[in-house]
Amino acid sequence: MERSERKFRSDPWVDEEDGAAAPAFKPLSWEEAQALREAQPTVSPWRVIIVQCVVGGVAALLAVLVTGRTDTAWSALWGAATVVVPGALMARGMTSRLSSMSPGASAVSFMLWEFVKIAVSVAMLMLAPKLVQPLSWPALLAAMVLCMKVYWVALLWRGR
Repeated sequence: MERSERKFRSDPWVDEEDGAAAPAFKPLSWEEAQALREAQPTVSPWRVIIVQCVVGGVAALLAVLVTGRTDTAWSALWGAATVVVPGALMARGMTSRLSSMSPGASAVSFMLWEFVKIAVSVAMLMLAPKLVQPLSWPALLAAMVLCMKVYWVALLWRGR
């Protein structure tokens, strides 16, 4: 097919390769939308934050049990806080009424709160050497990674 012919096609939804048409958009009824919501349950962001707190506490406990030093536990707790505090800020921002007013407001709110989350995380990491003395970077980073992996576990909570 010539380039000029492709430019002025009457049906843009027809695939050029095999000529198959894309399925037509059909709005869902209230009952169909409700059934879809029940089939695809959401996970509360607060549940994820709580589990991250528990994982951070367990990481700190393991750090002190393995090393016998409390400074590793404080480092692990700071690492967990570096994930939990920004995540809680984002969860608070994203679950507010203002961010669910319209799809556009929701997208802008998501980007804004994601920026806040990253900025707070970076600031907390930069403050770690000054606030946690003596700092154990391996304990801090291990707790951070463990707490971040809770996001992946949350996907499994949804089920299939």
